[in-house]
Amino acid sequence: MPLCSQVSVAILGATGAVGTELLKLLQSRNFPLSRLKLLASSRSAGRQVSFGGENLTVEALSEQAFDNVDLVLASAGGATSKVWAPKAVAKGAVVIDNSSAFRLDSKVPLVIPEVNPDTAVSHQGIIANPNCTTILMAMAVWPLHQVQPVQRIVAATYQSASGAGMRAMEEVKIQARAILQDEVPPTEIFPYPLAFNLFPHNSPLNEQGYCQEEMKMVNETRKIFGTPQLRVSATCIRVPVLRAHSEAINLEFAEPMPVTTAREVIANAPGVTLVEDWQANYFPMPMDASGCDQVLVGRIRQDLSHPCGLELWLSGDQIRKGAALNAVQIAELLVAKKSIKPAQALASY
Repeated sequence: MPLCSQVSVAILGATGAVGTELLKLLQSRNFPLSRLKLLASSRSAGRQVSFGGENLTVEALSEQAFDNVDLVLASAGGATSKVWAPKAVAKGAVVIDNSSAFRLDSKVPLVIPEVNPDTAVSHQGIIANPNCTTILMAMAVWPLHQVQPVQRIVAATYQSASGAGMRAMEEVKIQARAILQDEVPPTEIFPYPLAFNLFPHNSPLNEQGYCQEEMKMVNETRKIFGTPQLRVSATCIRVPVLRAHSEAINLEFAEPMPVTTAREVIANAPGVTLVEDWQANYFPMPMDASGCDQVLVGRIRQDLSHPCGLELWLSGDQIRKGAALNAVQIAELLVAKKSIKPAQALASY
């Protein structure tokens, strides 16, 4: 299948879990490509990857790799992005970055296309993809917030191994086999065995006892919603699920929101599917969300402890909407708005 002739794209981190998903999405969504370059570390350089009936060779990362590239989809970690994203912008490319490197930079839009698409066009060369847990939560909360502003969010996350990459997913499988054979499970990616276990997210803790992952949800949600004083609290837990994250969300409004209204809003929200079978006790599950573009939301109910509170539950594919799909949707938005080239003078990052 020949490539479409519009946008020259480079995927930075092309051989990782998110990079692999980016390839699938660019092809399945018929993104208007003129050329596709695959970039990775020197360890992966030379690897052949099939795309659109062609075999593409993975290139080692270098400044010359960004020559004549219009758009970079970056998913190679914050340290890599901090070094290479500005270099790509200096070459004239727009970078959609999936790391945490630029998310809270005031010059960088933090974008979920279903939530704040208009902010994307104000970019100065770099657009940030939010954290996966933030994206999934915002997809469910934003439609309700539009009807009746949310005053407080309390979230508990149940995060899959995929958030730590392909090697982490494989480690959980190896751990499960070891435990079932009464052997000691190896722990190379995670600090503790995750198979048949769970533990609080092991990112660094601040002075208040909140980990880095939890603070991402707090700060990123405030920026995306445009509400710096929004009260948000999160507890992030790693669970023995391979691919999709789940979240329990408690919302507080100034006035009661009827459950029937909330269900109707969620049922009609873009990118969200209402999943509720109360008789069968069937609600969103990671097995159903894995490989799915939609965020599954359900078990919407009145908070018994607060007259203005609502409870809901969600599951969403961490690799797709939580990362790769959101990035591709941002790219599609830029194409539609003819904003691939930096709209303003390049910022100093």
